[in-house]
Amino acid sequence: MGITGGLRGVWTYVRGAPGTYIWLAVLFVTTVAFHHMSPDFEAEFLRQRSTNIRELSSNPVRVLVSSAMWIDGGRWLPYAVLYSVIHAPAERWLGTARWLAVCAAAHVLATLISEGALLWGIRHGMAPEAAVNTLDIGVSYALAGVVAVLAYRIAVPWRAPYAAAVLIVYGVPLVTGRTFTDLGHFTSVLIGFACYPLVRSRVKPRNPKETAAAVRG
Repeated sequence: MGITGGLRGVWTYVRGAPGTYIWLAVLFVTTVAFHHMSPDFEAEFLRQRSTNIRELSSNPVRVLVSSAMWIDGGRWLPYAVLYSVIHAPAERWLGTARWLAVCAAAHVLATLISEGALLWGIRHGMAPEAAVNTLDIGVSYALAGVVAVLAYRIAVPWRAPYAAAVLIVYGVPLVTGRTFTDLGHFTSVLIGFACYPLVRSRVKPRNPKETAAAVRG
């Protein structure tokens, strides 16, 4: 096939998931900006774009959008891989609108539920008052939701083990760590599973043995 054919195949794959790669490009720009901030400026800048309780109380729409444009930790390359193997196949399968609906549902609902649980903990003395300013940015809730919804892309004999593995991967940290982010990730998974009405009209589930061939196509 050669280098030209390989590049053409990559471009075809990227073009089939425009939302994924536009989002990834935005994350690249914000990550570069992140690394040029001083520590003091970075803390205040990200706090204002965090979906913490204080910001959600005053600017809910703004911070729900802006928090999804930054990567916690500032490492872009691992997310480029994750977006290519999780988000891109989901968007190519569902279409951009339905894929984005899954992402938005997981990101928004999991954020509100986890921050609501944190607020409950503060009011009942289980978390400090300062937790209202806890930094909460990143794209992991949307990613977890899409990981879950991809279960419906897998044929029935393999779907249950995949779903069980997803529940274990996200459930164990919730049981052992019991942080509000662990709750958010597990909630995102449940939301992804609940998105079945968005996917049932799509093409039939694919046998995992066909995955490599499908990606090349």
